Amino acid sequence: MQELAQADESCSYLASALTIFVVGASGDLAKKKTYPSLFDLFRNSFLPEKTLICGYARSKKTDDEFRAQIGPYLKGGTDDDKRNFLERCVYRSGAYDSEEDVKSAFVGLRQFEKDTGLPLANRLFYFAIPPSVFVPIGTSLKNAVIGPSESGLAESEGVGWNRLIIEKPFGKDSESFELLHQNMGALYSEDHLYRIDHYLGKEMVKNLMTMRYSNAIFEPLWNRNHISNIQITFKENFGTKGRGGYFDGYGIIRDIIQNHLLQVLTIVAMEPPVAISGENYSNHVRNEKVKVLESIPPVQLEDCVLGQYLAPEDGSEPAYVGDPTVPDDSVTPTFASMVLRINNPRWEGVPFILKAGKALNERKAEVRIQFKQPPGAKAMFPGEGIPPNELVMRLQPDEAVYMKVNVKEPGLKTSPVTSELDLTYKKSFAGAFNVDAYTRLILDVLRGSQAAFVRDDELRAAWKIFTPVLHRIEREKIRPITYAYGSRGPEEADTLLAKMGFKYHADYKWSG
Repeated sequence: MQELAQADESCSYLASALTIFVVGASGDLAKKKTYPSLFDLFRNSFLPEKTLICGYARSKKTDDEFRAQIGPYLKGGTDDDKRNFLERCVYRSGAYDSEEDVKSAFVGLRQFEKDTGLPLANRLFYFAIPPSVFVPIGTSLKNAVIGPSESGLAESEGVGWNRLIIEKPFGKDSESFELLHQNMGALYSEDHLYRIDHYLGKEMVKNLMTMRYSNAIFEPLWNRNHISNIQITFKENFGTKGRGGYFDGYGIIRDIIQNHLLQVLTIVAMEPPVAISGENYSNHVRNEKVKVLESIPPVQLEDCVLGQYLAPEDGSEPAYVGDPTVPDDSVTPTFASMVLRINNPRWEGVPFILKAGKALNERKAEVRIQFKQPPGAKAMFPGEGIPPNELVMRLQPDEAVYMKVNVKEPGLKTSPVTSELDLTYKKSFAGAFNVDAYTRLILDVLRGSQAAFVRDDELRAAWKIFTPVLHRIEREKIRPITYAYGSRGPEEADTLLAKMGFKYHADYKWSG
């Protein structure tokens, strides 16, 4: 990675000073994701030599207390790496809606920028906070620090770019998104907002475009003529783990499907962009993603299966409604499987099944593309069942790509059996440095690349797909189907898959 930083022209920011302002620094997201990712960048020479990281939150702490809080979460590197990184981390407390508090916090930061002696100091603002606080802190920063132009103040003050990373959720439906967008848009232009969805930083999601467009075998098959159905799946083998009160206000559709899985769908289904690297490629990629979303009609309740988990038989975990922070009569789904359709020439008639659930039988996220039967196969192999080919991209854990293919059974028989062409990352790239998604995305922000961040028109189109069904579920209080903790989810979800043409191959199990 260090060689890449030295050779890549997109790392020109390394020649300037950098101030990073982490809002909500005392929270779980900051200590578990933001600071460990910044540490990864630091120890691999992706942060400028002159970097200062200021945490800001309402709780009062000294610098040493704050460093002791985040230190245990910094993994990898040497003790010297950690000590040098923590020396660059300071903490200031204040209210989010107080311009005076924010201005006071920046007194020392401005002095740091001046003392570096460098002509420019760039500023990165990370909002590790709930959306309800975006506008108050955004207003305070705009008036007290950034000023009327996000691209920097007067050149005489030596300020370079200002970029803001904001975390999901970006609203709960179309109306709430538009209100949030209107308020934030009044403060900052789209070019300076980086709406982070960490799924877009995952290694295999990043690999989707490279694999599809740099290999001649895939693109000719990537259409309705050859593909029967596509599944995008997210499974967790644990429940809400004490987050039930928060989760109950959103549910699995808003928490996972409307953002993470839908973003993956857009990358799988989009038309080839003008470029996926180089100048202005970010807009080329995001333009194609928006076209996909605008081709998807609103989800219908009849194409959904909703579920909610029960306690396991041994009573080792509570049911969803057994969480003391969840109402006893909650109808919030912890599982959903739904069919989306893309009305364009490439994908008409191909169902995209998005499935996500908690307290299931395993933890995994994957894209599974199931192909149609080869023409004439039934006639050429009379009496034999020919399993469909599948291209599977395992997003987590243990990133992998494998292709299920049919080969002759070894020995004297001529029956086809399923095997795989397997690219398992831990085998093929043993020892490779595979960074966390947040690390990769923060680096994209420093480079000024917005391709892996969600644009406002993407969100608008995404909410149009889901808002009607979400409102109907809530208005009619649709009761989800219960399923056992540790199971595959409601059986009705398998019925929906079969209805969409998916063929389950019970005799095959991936060996990776």
